[in-house]
Amino acid sequence: MIMKIRTYEIGDTQKIIKLFYDTVREVNIRDYTKAQVDAWAPADIDIESWTKSLSSKFTFVAEEGDTIAGFGELEANGHIDRFYCHKDFQRQGVGKLILTQIESKAQDLGLKKLFAEASITAKAFFETQGFMAIKKQEVERRGKKLINFVMEKYL
Repeated sequence: MIMKIRTYEIGDTQKIIKLFYDTVREVNIRDYTKAQVDAWAPADIDIESWTKSLSSKFTFVAEEGDTIAGFGELEANGHIDRFYCHKDFQRQGVGKLILTQIESKAQDLGLKKLFAEASITAKAFFETQGFMAIKKQEVERRGKKLINFVMEKYL
């Protein structure tokens, strides 16, 4: 199978939500408590709001056959919002493929910098891709506090 990167389609939403939910609960659980993970990826994710959000950004999807292996969202200001790799496709170059697409789009938009709030789990990946941690911060999700890192990369 060949991994391909394409832009998001509305029909992807359910698979993307499942990927997000499974990844947070099975990968990010290494760095966060069960209560934090439950708040971050609740069972009752609103499909409509995700569809709206995914559609409003430059969202790229990595696909192998029928499986979505990862996705990443770029906002017009250079913010990488959600960026997740399927639990079964970790450490296989999927994130790098998506990020390459995001960087290419950012350059097309004339952006000079990308920035993200990376989880503890994702921090090392972003560092290997040339991002620098600017600050550690605490964010709140449904009443639970989580640590993440503001990271940036100049293009």
